[in-house]
Amino acid sequence: MKRFVVSIEPVFLLLLLLLDVSGSDEADMSIAPMEQREREALYSAIQGFVGRWWNGSELYPDPCGWTPIQGVSCDFIDGFWYVTDINIGPVHDNSLQCTHNAEFRPELFEFKHLKTLSFFNCFVSPLQHPRSIPTKNWERLEGSLESLEFRSNRGLIGQIPAILGSLSKLQSLVLLENGLTGKLPMNLGNLHSLRRLVVSGNRFSGQIPPSLGGLTQLLIFDSSRNSLSGPLPLTFGGLTSLLKLDLSNNLLEGKLPGELGNLKNLTLLDLRNNLFSGGLTRSLKEMISLEEMVLSNNPIGGDLMGFEWKNMQNLVILDLSNTGLTGEIPETMAELKKLRFLGLNDNNLSGSIPAKLSAMPCVSALYLYRNNLTGELKFSEWFYGKMGRRFGAWSNPNLCYPVELMATGRIPFGVKPCQQEAIISDARPRTKLGLGIENMNQSYYLVASLGFSSGVIRGCWWVILVKEMVHVFLLLSTFI
Repeated sequence: MKRFVVSIEPVFLLLLLLLDVSGSDEADMSIAPMEQREREALYSAIQGFVGRWWNGSELYPDPCGWTPIQGVSCDFIDGFWYVTDINIGPVHDNSLQCTHNAEFRPELFEFKHLKTLSFFNCFVSPLQHPRSIPTKNWERLEGSLESLEFRSNRGLIGQIPAILGSLSKLQSLVLLENGLTGKLPMNLGNLHSLRRLVVSGNRFSGQIPPSLGGLTQLLIFDSSRNSLSGPLPLTFGGLTSLLKLDLSNNLLEGKLPGELGNLKNLTLLDLRNNLFSGGLTRSLKEMISLEEMVLSNNPIGGDLMGFEWKNMQNLVILDLSNTGLTGEIPETMAELKKLRFLGLNDNNLSGSIPAKLSAMPCVSALYLYRNNLTGELKFSEWFYGKMGRRFGAWSNPNLCYPVELMATGRIPFGVKPCQQEAIISDARPRTKLGLGIENMNQSYYLVASLGFSSGVIRGCWWVILVKEMVHVFLLLSTFI
């Protein structure tokens, strides 16, 4: 027993020494100083959002160290803790949630190293407790703030403060699904570091400021679901870094500017549900990176012929439904080898449907219904089986499919079989039984529409007549 104690004693002393050394390092970090002004500003700013009941100094005596505040992040800079991120709202189960009368306090603008500020579902009562974005003090965050977000705050009303244009380091401005109104400020064009600008789901009105065309580093611009009006600025041709442009569900109008062809990095163009007109701009073919082009529900007009579709080899989704298109469907659309969705429904397209469309290797939805398309469909039984209802060609009165497909059960929904009408002379006399040639013709058309050829009808009509006469004779004999 004595030998055992002696043998572990040096090891035990070594462990104590190591623990003392490592503990001293942790102690140094745990007691890392935080400027009193920074600490008090943090407690006060958060209390304004979560309620006066919240006593930060007692709940989180070391808000950047051993007792961090949910949604708050800090960085160790020059020997002190500084607040760098504040995220308010129910993002996680233990996140700080706003009280019904949440408010902005002046202390929010005292964090000289603040990079991220976001509010999710914090201001929710536009009638009882409406709030507006502060119009002062943002310039105090000019040297640090990189991301500012307000998401799902229906109680956040009023306009975008013009002072936000002074945040020169801002890279992300997200104002998504709030109750904001008014016009988009011109000086948002001063945010030259901006990479993401999202103002969708509000009630903004007026025109899109041309100054936004100077945001050459912008990657995402989303102003959908507002009431923006007027033409698309020609300056948008300067957004050469743009990847996503979503202006859907507004009141925008006018011709699509040819300058859009400069957006060679764009992968998404969504302009649906607006008032654009003047035909398809030929320069769209220059958008060689485009994967989704959605222009549906616009009175664009024009035709599809002459458009060089082969240049848009990256297209996966093309929706031109309800755009007032006329003319024929060009065979060159079949050159879109990556296309999965093609929507040409609800237009005034005419002529036959090119058989080559079924040869597109990736197509899984092809909608051509409610047009004036004519002729016989040339698609295979396999194609109809593959597509099902995702091939839509109904409501084209003069369109039909070969009657031979009826036996397979794989036929296009809502399309009639092609009829081969029987031609019979009207010179034949009527019979006393009233079974005249006109009545016979009606029967032939009915049989033909069910898939039997007129040749069969023409060769068998005397057999049918004899059967009818025998049937009448038997009926008469019962009364004699």
